[in-house]
Amino acid sequence: MGMANLQRMAMQMQQEMTRIQAELAETQVEGSSGGGVVRAVVTGKQELRSVAIDPSAVDPGDVEMLEDLVVAAVNDALESSRRLAEQKMAAVTGGLGGGLSGLLGGR
Repeated sequence: MGMANLQRMAMQMQQEMTRIQAELAETQVEGSSGGGVVRAVVTGKQELRSVAIDPSAVDPGDVEMLEDLVVAAVNDALESSRRLAEQKMAAVTGGLGGGLSGLLGGR
């Protein structure tokens, strides 16, 4: 395979990665905790968009539990977002991992 072909393939891969990154920025995933009483929504780029708390979870005498539920819901949403990003990027990189992504200007 010639150098020109490698450069063309790298350029195509970079363009596809840029497209996927834009798609991930628009995609939203949800995480929850406490059986769904706390829900968090993040983008595919791991940006927190919203937190929803069912009023039944609000107990002024146990704020610490609510804080723990919020953290758990956000972490659940972030994990879903990371899995989504890994799946989409693996389709482009063929499972080469983050090393190539870094070389091509990805995250």
